[in-house]
Amino acid sequence: MRNILVVGAGKSTSYLIDYLLEKSISENLHVTIGDLYPEHISKNVSNHEYCTVIKLDVFDSIARQNAISNADIVISMLPARFHIKIAEDCLSLKKHLVTASYISSELKALDSQVKKAGLIFMNEIGLDPGIDHMSAMKVLDGIREKGGKVVLFESFTGGLVAPESDNNLWNYKFTWNPRNVVTAGQGGTAKFIQEGTYKYIPYHKLFRRTEFFEIKGYGKFEGYANRDSLKYREAYGLSDILTLYRGTMRRVGFSRAWNMFVQLGMTDDSFTIDNSKGMSYREFVNLFLPYSPTDTVELKLRLYLKIDQDDIMWEKLLELKLFDSNKKITLENATPAQILQEILEQSWTLNHDDKDMIVMYHKFGYELEGINRQIDSNMVVIGKNQSHTAMAKTVGLPVAIATLLILNKEITTPGVQIPLSKEVYEPILNELQKFGILFNEYEVPYLGYNPDSVAS
Repeated sequence: MRNILVVGAGKSTSYLIDYLLEKSISENLHVTIGDLYPEHISKNVSNHEYCTVIKLDVFDSIARQNAISNADIVISMLPARFHIKIAEDCLSLKKHLVTASYISSELKALDSQVKKAGLIFMNEIGLDPGIDHMSAMKVLDGIREKGGKVVLFESFTGGLVAPESDNNLWNYKFTWNPRNVVTAGQGGTAKFIQEGTYKYIPYHKLFRRTEFFEIKGYGKFEGYANRDSLKYREAYGLSDILTLYRGTMRRVGFSRAWNMFVQLGMTDDSFTIDNSKGMSYREFVNLFLPYSPTDTVELKLRLYLKIDQDDIMWEKLLELKLFDSNKKITLENATPAQILQEILEQSWTLNHDDKDMIVMYHKFGYELEGINRQIDSNMVVIGKNQSHTAMAKTVGLPVAIATLLILNKEITTPGVQIPLSKEVYEPILNELQKFGILFNEYEVPYLGYNPDSVAS
Protein backbone atom coordinates (compact mmCIF):
# COMPACT_ATOMS: atom_id res chain seq x y z
CA MET A 1 0.00 0.00 0.00
CA ARG A 2 1.27 3.48 -0.93
CA ASN A 3 1.27 6.03 1.86
CA ILE A 4 0.49 9.72 1.25
CA LEU A 5 1.29 12.10 4.09
CA VAL A 6 -0.80 15.29 4.24
CA VAL A 7 0.74 17.84 6.62
CA GLY A 8 -1.80 20.43 7.72
CA ALA A 9 -5.56 19.94 7.45
CA GLY A 10 -6.94 23.45 7.20
CA LYS A 11 -9.84 24.92 5.22
CA SER A 12 -8.38 24.06 1.83
CA THR A 13 -8.03 20.30 2.38
CA SER A 14 -11.61 19.00 2.37
CA TYR A 15 -11.75 18.11 -1.34
CA LEU A 16 -8.08 17.08 -1.41
CA ILE A 17 -8.58 14.44 1.30
CA ASP A 18 -11.96 13.31 -0.09
CA TYR A 19 -10.40 12.76 -3.52
CA LEU A 20 -7.53 10.67 -2.19
CA LEU A 21 -9.75 8.58 0.08
CA GLU A 22 -12.19 7.90 -2.77
CA LYS A 23 -9.20 6.59 -4.76
CA SER A 24 -7.79 4.60 -1.82
CA ILE A 25 -8.98 1.16 -2.97
CA SER A 26 -8.53 1.55 -6.74
CA GLU A 27 -5.10 3.18 -6.33
CA ASN A 28 -3.93 1.21 -3.29
CA LEU A 29 -3.54 4.31 -1.11
CA HIS A 30 -3.34 4.99 2.59
CA VAL A 31 -3.63 8.62 3.67
CA THR A 32 -1.93 9.84 6.84
CA ILE A 33 -2.98 13.29 8.03
CA GLY A 34 -0.62 15.10 10.38
CA ASP A 35 -2.04 18.16 12.09
CA LEU A 36 -1.45 20.13 15.27
CA TYR A 37 -5.16 19.82 16.11
CA PRO A 38 -6.25 16.34 14.98
CA GLU A 39 -9.46 16.62 17.01
CA HIS A 40 -10.73 19.19 14.51
CA ILE A 41 -10.71 16.66 11.65
CA SER A 42 -14.15 15.26 10.82
CA LYS A 43 -15.03 11.76 12.01
CA ASN A 44 -15.92 10.76 8.45
CA VAL A 45 -12.26 11.26 7.59
CA SER A 46 -10.53 10.09 10.78
CA ASN A 47 -12.65 6.89 10.93
CA HIS A 48 -12.01 6.00 7.28
CA GLU A 49 -10.50 2.54 6.82
CA TYR A 50 -7.62 3.86 4.74
CA CYS A 51 -6.86 6.97 6.79
CA THR A 52 -4.74 7.59 9.88
CA VAL A 53 -4.79 10.88 11.74
CA ILE A 54 -1.79 11.83 13.88
CA LYS A 55 -0.91 14.85 16.00
CA LEU A 56 2.03 16.54 14.30
CA ASP A 57 3.91 19.63 15.37
CA VAL A 58 6.01 20.87 12.45
CA PHE A 59 8.64 22.11 14.92
CA ASP A 60 9.09 18.62 16.41
CA SER A 61 11.85 17.47 14.07
CA ILE A 62 11.86 13.84 15.25
CA ALA A 63 8.09 13.39 14.84
CA ARG A 64 8.17 15.27 11.53
CA GLN A 65 10.97 13.13 10.10
CA ASN A 66 9.35 9.91 11.31
CA ALA A 67 6.08 10.81 9.58
CA ILE A 68 7.87 11.73 6.34
CA SER A 69 10.05 8.61 6.37
CA ASN A 70 6.91 6.44 6.37
CA ALA A 71 5.43 8.20 3.32
CA ASP A 72 5.89 7.65 -0.40
CA ILE A 73 4.97 11.26 -1.15
CA VAL A 74 4.28 14.31 1.04
CA ILE A 75 1.69 17.06 0.61
CA SER A 76 2.37 20.19 2.67
CA MET A 77 -0.68 22.37 3.22
CA LEU A 78 1.05 24.37 5.93
CA PRO A 79 1.57 28.14 5.68
CA ALA A 80 4.24 28.76 3.04
CA ARG A 81 6.94 29.80 5.53
CA PHE A 82 6.99 26.26 6.98
CA HIS A 83 7.45 24.38 3.69
CA ILE A 84 11.22 24.60 3.82
CA LYS A 85 11.36 22.35 6.92
CA ILE A 86 9.26 19.72 5.14
CA ALA A 87 11.24 20.14 1.91
CA GLU A 88 14.62 19.62 3.56
CA ASP A 89 13.37 16.42 5.20
CA CYS A 90 11.86 15.22 1.91
CA LEU A 91 15.21 15.78 0.20
CA SER A 92 17.22 13.91 2.81
CA LEU A 93 14.67 11.09 3.02
CA LYS A 94 14.18 10.91 -0.80
CA LYS A 95 10.45 11.73 -0.87
CA HIS A 96 8.47 13.66 -3.48
CA LEU A 97 6.75 16.86 -2.29
CA VAL A 98 3.65 18.76 -3.41
CA THR A 99 2.52 22.23 -2.20
CA ALA A 100 0.01 24.82 -3.36
CA SER A 101 2.23 27.75 -2.34
CA TYR A 102 4.53 30.10 -4.21
CA ILE A 103 8.12 28.86 -4.49
CA SER A 104 10.30 30.62 -1.93
CA SER A 105 13.92 31.49 -2.63
CA GLU A 106 14.97 28.90 -0.01
CA LEU A 107 12.98 26.20 -1.76
CA LYS A 108 14.25 27.20 -5.21
CA ALA A 109 17.82 26.90 -3.89
CA LEU A 110 17.26 23.15 -3.44
CA ASP A 111 16.54 22.63 -7.15
CA SER A 112 19.88 21.13 -8.21
CA GLN A 113 19.89 18.73 -5.26
CA VAL A 114 16.28 17.74 -5.91
CA LYS A 115 17.08 17.03 -9.57
CA LYS A 116 20.17 15.04 -8.62
CA ALA A 117 18.04 12.92 -6.28
CA GLY A 118 15.46 12.35 -9.06
CA LEU A 119 12.71 13.91 -6.95
CA ILE A 120 9.73 16.07 -7.90
CA PHE A 121 8.94 19.08 -5.71
CA MET A 122 5.76 20.41 -7.33
CA ASN A 123 4.65 23.86 -6.13
CA GLU A 124 2.04 26.48 -7.07
CA ILE A 125 -0.43 23.72 -7.94
CA GLY A 126 -3.54 25.15 -6.25
CA LEU A 127 -5.90 27.78 -7.66
CA ASP A 128 -3.90 30.99 -7.98
CA PRO A 129 -1.11 30.06 -8.24
CA GLY A 130 -1.95 26.79 -9.97
CA ILE A 131 -5.01 26.56 -12.18
CA ASP A 132 -4.12 30.02 -13.48
CA HIS A 133 -0.71 28.72 -14.66
CA MET A 134 -2.08 25.56 -16.24
CA SER A 135 -5.06 27.12 -18.02
CA ALA A 136 -2.93 29.98 -19.33
CA MET A 137 -0.16 27.70 -20.60
CA LYS A 138 -2.69 25.50 -22.40
CA VAL A 139 -3.94 28.48 -24.45
CA LEU A 140 -0.48 30.04 -24.88
CA ASP A 141 0.97 26.76 -26.16
CA GLY A 142 -2.00 26.40 -28.53
CA ILE A 143 -1.42 29.87 -29.96
CA ARG A 144 2.27 29.16 -30.49
CA GLU A 145 1.63 25.76 -32.06
CA LYS A 146 -0.37 27.41 -34.84
CA GLY A 147 2.31 30.04 -35.42
CA GLY A 148 0.81 32.93 -33.47
CA LYS A 149 2.75 35.56 -31.56
CA VAL A 150 1.32 36.56 -28.16
CA VAL A 151 1.23 40.35 -27.65
CA LEU A 152 -1.16 40.65 -24.70
CA PHE A 153 -2.00 38.56 -21.64
CA GLU A 154 -4.28 39.62 -18.81
CA SER A 155 -5.38 37.33 -15.98
CA PHE A 156 -7.68 37.90 -12.99
CA THR A 157 -8.85 35.59 -10.20
CA GLY A 158 -11.36 36.25 -7.44
CA GLY A 159 -12.59 34.33 -4.41
CA LEU A 160 -16.10 35.76 -4.06
CA VAL A 161 -19.52 34.95 -2.68
CA ALA A 162 -22.00 33.12 -4.94
CA PRO A 163 -24.98 35.17 -6.21
CA GLU A 164 -27.46 33.19 -4.06
CA SER A 165 -25.46 34.02 -0.88
CA ASP A 166 -24.60 37.59 -1.83
CA ASN A 167 -26.61 39.49 0.77
CA ASN A 168 -24.46 42.42 1.91
CA LEU A 169 -23.74 45.78 0.34
CA TRP A 170 -20.07 44.91 -0.22
CA ASN A 171 -20.97 41.86 -2.36
CA TYR A 172 -18.20 40.04 -0.54
CA LYS A 173 -17.51 37.45 2.16
CA PHE A 174 -14.29 35.82 3.31
CA THR A 175 -13.61 32.55 1.49
CA TRP A 176 -9.89 32.39 2.26
CA ASN A 177 -7.47 33.77 4.85
CA PRO A 178 -9.04 37.09 5.97
CA ARG A 179 -5.64 38.52 6.85
CA ASN A 180 -4.52 38.21 3.23
CA VAL A 181 -7.59 40.20 2.16
CA VAL A 182 -7.00 42.99 4.68
CA THR A 183 -3.30 43.38 3.80
CA ALA A 184 -3.70 42.80 0.03
CA GLY A 185 -1.56 45.03 -2.13
CA GLN A 186 0.88 46.03 0.62
CA GLY A 187 4.61 45.38 0.59
CA GLY A 188 5.47 47.05 -2.69
CA THR A 189 4.26 49.03 -5.67
CA ALA A 190 2.18 47.10 -8.22
CA LYS A 191 3.97 46.83 -11.56
CA PHE A 192 2.89 45.65 -15.00
CA ILE A 193 3.55 46.40 -18.65
CA GLN A 194 1.02 48.08 -20.95
CA GLU A 195 1.57 48.54 -24.68
CA GLY A 196 5.33 48.19 -24.17
CA THR A 197 5.51 50.70 -21.30
CA TYR A 198 6.17 49.79 -17.67
CA LYS A 199 3.43 50.99 -15.31
CA TYR A 200 3.50 51.36 -11.53
CA ILE A 201 0.68 51.81 -9.03
CA PRO A 202 1.55 52.73 -5.41
CA TYR A 203 -0.53 51.13 -2.66
CA HIS A 204 -2.47 54.31 -1.84
CA LYS A 205 -3.77 54.41 -5.46
CA LEU A 206 -4.16 50.68 -6.06
CA PHE A 207 -7.89 50.42 -5.41
CA ARG A 208 -8.77 53.38 -7.63
CA ARG A 209 -7.05 51.97 -10.73
CA THR A 210 -9.37 49.14 -11.67
CA GLU A 211 -10.20 47.37 -14.90
CA PHE A 212 -13.75 46.20 -15.65
CA PHE A 213 -14.98 43.13 -17.51
CA GLU A 214 -18.07 41.01 -18.02
CA ILE A 215 -18.37 37.28 -17.34
CA LYS A 216 -21.20 35.74 -19.36
CA GLY A 217 -24.04 34.71 -17.07
CA TYR A 218 -22.50 36.32 -13.97
CA GLY A 219 -22.40 40.03 -14.76
CA LYS A 220 -19.79 42.71 -14.31
CA PHE A 221 -16.59 42.50 -12.28
CA GLU A 222 -13.60 44.70 -11.55
CA GLY A 223 -9.95 43.88 -11.06
CA TYR A 224 -7.05 45.60 -9.34
CA ALA A 225 -3.40 44.90 -10.11
CA ASN A 226 -1.35 42.25 -8.33
CA ARG A 227 1.92 43.41 -6.83
CA ASP A 228 4.12 41.90 -9.54
CA SER A 229 2.49 41.05 -12.87
CA LEU A 230 5.91 40.51 -14.46
CA LYS A 231 6.98 37.67 -12.17
CA TYR A 232 6.11 34.94 -14.68
CA ARG A 233 7.09 36.72 -17.88
CA GLU A 234 10.11 34.46 -18.54
CA ALA A 235 8.45 31.30 -17.20
CA TYR A 236 5.45 31.79 -19.52
CA GLY A 237 7.72 32.52 -22.50
CA LEU A 238 6.44 36.11 -22.76
CA SER A 239 9.71 38.02 -22.53
CA ASP A 240 8.82 40.33 -25.46
CA ILE A 241 5.11 40.75 -24.72
CA LEU A 242 3.65 44.27 -25.01
CA THR A 243 0.94 44.00 -22.31
CA LEU A 244 1.07 41.78 -19.23
CA TYR A 245 -1.32 42.43 -16.36
CA ARG A 246 -2.37 40.10 -13.55
CA GLY A 247 -4.91 41.08 -10.94
CA THR A 248 -7.46 40.23 -8.27
CA MET A 249 -11.17 40.20 -9.09
CA ARG A 250 -14.03 41.70 -7.08
CA ARG A 251 -17.60 42.78 -7.73
CA VAL A 252 -17.89 46.32 -9.09
CA GLY A 253 -17.80 48.88 -6.28
CA PHE A 254 -15.76 46.85 -3.80
CA SER A 255 -12.44 48.51 -4.59
CA ARG A 256 -13.80 52.04 -4.28
CA ALA A 257 -15.28 51.14 -0.90
CA TRP A 258 -12.15 49.33 0.30
CA ASN A 259 -10.13 52.40 -0.62
CA MET A 260 -11.85 54.21 2.28
CA PHE A 261 -10.06 51.91 4.74
CA VAL A 262 -6.76 52.44 2.93
CA GLN A 263 -7.10 56.24 3.05
CA LEU A 264 -8.05 56.17 6.73
CA GLY A 265 -5.07 53.97 7.58
CA MET A 266 -7.10 51.05 8.91
CA THR A 267 -5.24 48.46 6.81
CA ASP A 268 -1.88 49.42 8.32
CA ASP A 269 -0.12 46.45 9.93
CA SER A 270 3.10 48.23 10.91
CA PHE A 271 2.20 49.49 14.42
CA THR A 272 0.07 48.48 17.37
CA ILE A 273 -2.66 50.42 19.15
CA ASP A 274 -2.21 50.62 22.89
CA ASN A 275 -5.11 49.38 24.98
CA SER A 276 -7.06 48.21 21.94
CA LYS A 277 -8.87 45.51 23.93
CA GLY A 278 -12.26 46.79 25.05
CA MET A 279 -12.16 49.76 22.68
CA SER A 280 -15.46 50.32 20.87
CA TYR A 281 -15.70 50.22 17.08
CA ARG A 282 -16.64 53.91 17.23
CA GLU A 283 -13.52 54.78 19.24
CA PHE A 284 -11.39 52.81 16.78
CA VAL A 285 -12.72 54.81 13.83
CA ASN A 286 -12.15 58.08 15.69
CA LEU A 287 -8.45 57.27 16.12
CA PHE A 288 -7.90 58.04 12.43
CA LEU A 289 -9.89 61.30 12.29
CA PRO A 290 -8.99 64.91 13.13
CA TYR A 291 -9.91 66.28 16.54
CA SER A 292 -13.04 68.38 16.77
CA PRO A 293 -14.76 69.58 19.97
CA THR A 294 -18.14 69.74 18.22
CA ASP A 295 -18.32 67.42 15.17
CA THR A 296 -19.49 63.81 15.55
CA VAL A 297 -17.38 60.88 14.43
CA GLU A 298 -19.79 60.33 11.55
CA LEU A 299 -19.52 63.92 10.32
CA LYS A 300 -15.73 63.98 10.65
CA LEU A 301 -15.43 60.78 8.62
CA ARG A 302 -17.74 62.01 5.86
CA LEU A 303 -15.78 65.25 5.60
CA TYR A 304 -12.46 63.41 5.63
CA LEU A 305 -13.47 60.96 2.90
CA LYS A 306 -15.63 63.48 1.01
CA ILE A 307 -18.69 61.23 0.93
CA ASP A 308 -22.31 62.33 1.27
CA GLN A 309 -24.86 60.81 3.62
CA ASP A 310 -26.83 59.39 0.68
CA ASP A 311 -23.73 57.84 -0.92
CA ILE A 312 -23.71 54.02 -1.11
CA MET A 313 -20.19 54.20 0.37
CA TRP A 314 -21.70 55.59 3.56
CA GLU A 315 -24.29 52.81 3.64
CA LYS A 316 -21.50 50.24 3.36
CA LEU A 317 -19.75 51.66 6.40
CA LEU A 318 -22.97 51.71 8.42
CA GLU A 319 -23.62 48.07 7.53
CA LEU A 320 -20.38 47.10 9.30
CA LYS A 321 -21.56 48.83 12.52
CA LEU A 322 -18.38 50.90 12.53
CA PHE A 323 -19.97 53.66 14.63
CA ASP A 324 -21.46 51.36 17.27
CA SER A 325 -20.35 52.26 20.81
CA ASN A 326 -21.48 48.87 22.14
CA LYS A 327 -19.40 46.73 19.76
CA LYS A 328 -16.05 46.02 21.42
CA ILE A 329 -12.64 44.95 20.13
CA THR A 330 -11.33 41.80 21.82
CA LEU A 331 -7.68 42.00 20.68
CA GLU A 332 -4.94 43.29 23.00
CA ASN A 333 -2.41 45.77 21.54
CA ALA A 334 -3.43 44.92 17.98
CA THR A 335 -2.48 46.56 14.70
CA PRO A 336 -5.15 48.52 12.78
CA ALA A 337 -5.22 45.72 10.18
CA GLN A 338 -5.84 43.09 12.86
CA ILE A 339 -8.67 45.13 14.36
CA LEU A 340 -10.23 45.79 10.95
CA GLN A 341 -10.07 42.05 10.24
CA GLU A 342 -11.91 41.27 13.49
CA ILE A 343 -14.61 43.82 12.65
CA LEU A 344 -15.06 42.50 9.12
CA GLU A 345 -15.23 38.87 10.24
CA GLN A 346 -18.38 39.76 12.17
CA SER A 347 -20.12 40.59 8.88
CA TRP A 348 -18.25 38.72 6.17
CA THR A 349 -17.90 35.16 7.52
CA LEU A 350 -19.70 32.50 5.48
CA ASN A 351 -22.76 31.04 7.20
CA HIS A 352 -23.11 27.24 7.21
CA ASP A 353 -25.18 27.08 4.03
CA ASP A 354 -23.55 30.00 2.25
CA LYS A 355 -21.87 29.26 -1.06
CA ASP A 356 -18.71 30.89 -2.32
CA MET A 357 -17.69 31.42 -5.94
CA ILE A 358 -14.36 31.33 -7.74
CA VAL A 359 -14.07 33.34 -10.95
CA MET A 360 -11.00 33.30 -13.22
CA TYR A 361 -10.67 35.30 -16.41
CA HIS A 362 -7.86 35.31 -18.99
CA LYS A 363 -7.53 37.54 -22.06
CA PHE A 364 -5.01 36.60 -24.77
CA GLY A 365 -4.14 38.94 -27.62
CA TYR A 366 -2.04 37.48 -30.43
CA GLU A 367 -0.96 38.11 -33.98
CA LEU A 368 -1.44 35.39 -36.64
CA GLU A 369 -0.87 35.84 -40.37
CA GLY A 370 -0.76 39.62 -39.95
CA ILE A 371 -4.12 39.79 -38.14
CA ASN A 372 -4.62 40.68 -34.46
CA ARG A 373 -6.85 38.17 -32.70
CA GLN A 374 -8.16 37.60 -29.19
CA ILE A 375 -9.19 34.66 -27.03
CA ASP A 376 -11.19 35.17 -23.82
CA SER A 377 -11.20 32.28 -21.34
CA ASN A 378 -13.12 32.08 -18.08
CA MET A 379 -13.94 29.65 -15.29
CA VAL A 380 -16.68 29.89 -12.65
CA VAL A 381 -16.97 27.38 -9.78
CA ILE A 382 -19.70 27.54 -7.11
CA GLY A 383 -19.14 25.97 -3.68
CA LYS A 384 -21.49 23.62 -1.80
CA ASN A 385 -21.42 25.11 1.71
CA GLN A 386 -19.16 26.58 4.39
CA SER A 387 -16.87 23.52 4.57
CA HIS A 388 -16.88 22.34 0.96
CA THR A 389 -16.16 25.66 -0.67
CA ALA A 390 -15.25 26.40 -4.26
CA MET A 391 -11.96 27.72 -2.84
CA ALA A 392 -11.18 24.38 -1.15
CA LYS A 393 -12.19 22.56 -4.34
CA THR A 394 -10.04 24.59 -6.71
CA VAL A 395 -7.03 24.63 -4.36
CA GLY A 396 -7.23 21.04 -3.12
CA LEU A 397 -8.16 19.02 -6.18
CA PRO A 398 -5.18 20.04 -8.35
CA VAL A 399 -2.88 19.18 -5.43
CA ALA A 400 -4.48 15.74 -5.03
CA ILE A 401 -4.45 15.00 -8.77
CA ALA A 402 -0.80 16.04 -9.14
CA THR A 403 0.13 13.85 -6.17
CA LEU A 404 -1.44 10.79 -7.76
CA LEU A 405 0.13 11.50 -11.15
CA ILE A 406 3.57 11.72 -9.53
CA LEU A 407 2.98 8.50 -7.58
CA ASN A 408 1.90 6.76 -10.79
CA LYS A 409 4.98 8.07 -12.64
CA GLU A 410 2.87 9.97 -15.16
CA ILE A 411 4.70 13.15 -14.14
CA THR A 412 8.40 12.31 -14.18
CA THR A 413 10.48 15.46 -14.77
CA PRO A 414 12.47 16.08 -11.54
CA GLY A 415 13.22 19.38 -9.84
CA VAL A 416 11.64 22.23 -7.87
CA GLN A 417 8.96 23.35 -10.30
CA ILE A 418 5.58 24.90 -11.08
CA PRO A 419 2.96 23.37 -13.43
CA LEU A 420 3.89 24.91 -16.79
CA SER A 421 4.69 21.85 -18.92
CA LYS A 422 2.15 19.91 -20.95
CA GLU A 423 3.19 16.75 -19.08
CA VAL A 424 1.73 18.36 -15.95
CA TYR A 425 -1.12 20.64 -17.03
CA GLU A 426 -2.81 18.44 -19.63
CA PRO A 427 -3.77 15.45 -17.41
CA ILE A 428 -4.63 17.71 -14.46
CA LEU A 429 -6.92 20.00 -16.47
CA ASN A 430 -8.58 16.94 -18.02
CA GLU A 431 -9.24 15.42 -14.59
CA LEU A 432 -10.52 18.72 -13.18
CA GLN A 433 -13.17 18.86 -15.90
CA LYS A 434 -14.81 15.78 -14.33
CA PHE A 435 -15.45 17.92 -11.24
CA GLY A 436 -16.91 20.88 -13.10
CA ILE A 437 -13.69 22.89 -13.07
CA LEU A 438 -13.40 23.89 -16.70
CA PHE A 439 -12.80 26.91 -18.90
CA ASN A 440 -15.03 28.39 -21.56
CA GLU A 441 -12.95 29.80 -24.39
CA TYR A 442 -14.19 32.34 -26.94
CA GLU A 443 -12.60 33.85 -30.05
CA VAL A 444 -13.62 37.52 -29.91
CA PRO A 445 -12.66 40.66 -31.86
CA TYR A 446 -9.26 41.97 -30.75
CA LEU A 447 -9.68 44.89 -28.37
CA GLY A 448 -6.15 45.26 -26.99
CA TYR A 449 -5.62 46.83 -23.61
CA ASN A 450 -8.56 49.13 -22.91
CA PRO A 451 -7.41 52.26 -21.03
CA ASP A 452 -11.01 53.48 -20.87
CA SER A 453 -11.77 50.62 -18.48
CA VAL A 454 -9.39 52.01 -15.85
CA ALA A 455 -10.83 54.42 -13.28
CA SER A 456 -8.72 57.49 -12.53
